[in-house]
Amino acid sequence: MINVTEAQNLIALNIVALNPLKLPIQDCCGLVLAEDIFASCSIPAFRQSAMDGYAIRFEDRSILLQLIGEMAAGTALPLKISTGQATRIFTGAPLPEGADTVLMQEKALIKGGGIAVLDDQLKSGIYVREIGSEIKANALAMKKGNIISPAAIGFLAAIGITEAAVYPMPKVSVVITGQEFGVPGKALEFGQVYEANSYTLKAALAQAGIFNVQILQAEDDLQVLQETLSKALQHSDVILLTGGVSVGDYDFVSEAAEKCGVKQIFHKVKQKPGKPLYFGQQAEKSVFGLPGNPSSVLSCFYNYVFSALFKMARKESPLKMIQAKLSEAYHKPIGLTHFLKGFYQDGVAKPLNAQESFRLSSFAQANCLICLNEAQEDFQKNEIVDVLLLPES
Repeated sequence: MINVTEAQNLIALNIVALNPLKLPIQDCCGLVLAEDIFASCSIPAFRQSAMDGYAIRFEDRSILLQLIGEMAAGTALPLKISTGQATRIFTGAPLPEGADTVLMQEKALIKGGGIAVLDDQLKSGIYVREIGSEIKANALAMKKGNIISPAAIGFLAAIGITEAAVYPMPKVSVVITGQEFGVPGKALEFGQVYEANSYTLKAALAQAGIFNVQILQAEDDLQVLQETLSKALQHSDVILLTGGVSVGDYDFVSEAAEKCGVKQIFHKVKQKPGKPLYFGQQAEKSVFGLPGNPSSVLSCFYNYVFSALFKMARKESPLKMIQAKLSEAYHKPIGLTHFLKGFYQDGVAKPLNAQESFRLSSFAQANCLICLNEAQEDFQKNEIVDVLLLPES
């Protein structure tokens, strides 16, 4: 049995980034760019007005100007002005040939069918967007390794890019093992409990930005579990099994994984909850065997799986480990790291009631896991301890 740090290090050592995919840019939000992107053309591709007003020659600012038409955004027909002429123009429209300055409409006086300039602060070239002022043709638009934000998607669209190579978030299968589960919304039969782990994990995966999730169920039967795991391995990059990882007569996860060609990296960690945690690999696919108890599932997910998912997409995990004062004294046996469901506020972490691994009610109120190291037995009030802050949404 290994300790928590060893388990985390082994996962980090074995997890590799997924191969890049070409995706439409509208599907790339939050993903890491896997290539440099260059502009295919200059933006803007023409001299463009940045204001509603009048396109003029700066040298004509002191004389009455004759109006000779207008230029609106999207205008396809070019226009040319000469000395003493001006054109009505709107934001985004091409500047007529011969013009070099845009006069704000508020600074123009309509007079005798023409316009007079009322702006004594007018500067040559003002309110004109020059060709390539956003970006020039063939210039580097976005560097490999950047995270694609909503603004980045808009920028790529604005320079004519429709798709990009990105590192995708992994596809995940959740395999629920056991035959004791009833479906929420239906009456329980004798001996049944409602199945909640698939709901919990699907929601936790959504926190990580993963929505491509397949939910499978397998009875506590070696052949059935092997077939189900084989199906999951064909579909997904990461498989999360819940239950069946202990040493009971109906715990077949490690054996089924071996029969599916999964190489065991470790099985069992010196921790509470979640001691039976399993991790294995088949080529670049990762298999996590999580305990069946709901709190154990979530504790193991946030301590081990969450960061691994982000590493596969070449992203930094948003989970934060901080240090905080313990709100009260706590005693535990030496030899196991304890993850306590807790509430963190103003530098203090308070262990919640109902720490048993089958109880989710306290986890539903928790915003952190208090991590008490295996080598220590007694923790004093106000002692500084490690605290893993959970995602807020």
